[in-house]
Amino acid sequence: METGSLEGTGAAADQPVWRGLRPGLLRVRRLLLVVWTGVLAVAAGLLPGLLAGPAWALCALLPAVSAAWCWRLLGRNWRSWRYAERADDLLISRGVLWREETVVPYGRMQLVEVTSGPLERRFGLATVQLHTAAAATDATIPGLDPAEAERLRDRLTELGQARSAGL
Repeated sequence: METGSLEGTGAAADQPVWRGLRPGLLRVRRLLLVVWTGVLAVAAGLLPGLLAGPAWALCALLPAVSAAWCWRLLGRNWRSWRYAERADDLLISRGVLWREETVVPYGRMQLVEVTSGPLERRFGLATVQLHTAAAATDATIPGLDPAEAERLRDRLTELGQARSAGL
């Protein structure tokens, strides 16, 4: 998802072009939510139902109600993630209530990793992790297309070497 370029609108030419994450990340997170909700609902309903009586089996509804709320929150969180490549740095923005924007200068990057676990691979996703000299500024971009993640890794590595402060 791109918010588009601002060419021809009179806006500054150095405005970043923001890109969102793939919908597959939202599907993975919601799948995990459903699986864990099922496990919790069985545990919350079966154990009290057997030990304290059938009326207590209604406790199985608590995880289901919580999952409905979390389903919506996952969508809002997924929409909040975005990143943009600028001339000298990479911007990563995320968060719904507390917005967090990370600026990683290309010259400060020491390592750029692309990872993809079994579930991510099943859904065609990859994660780019950026390591800098300061541990607190390590940044992650989850839910990318593997080809986009490799392209981003190669570009960031190339720009980091050109700035010669890292890598």
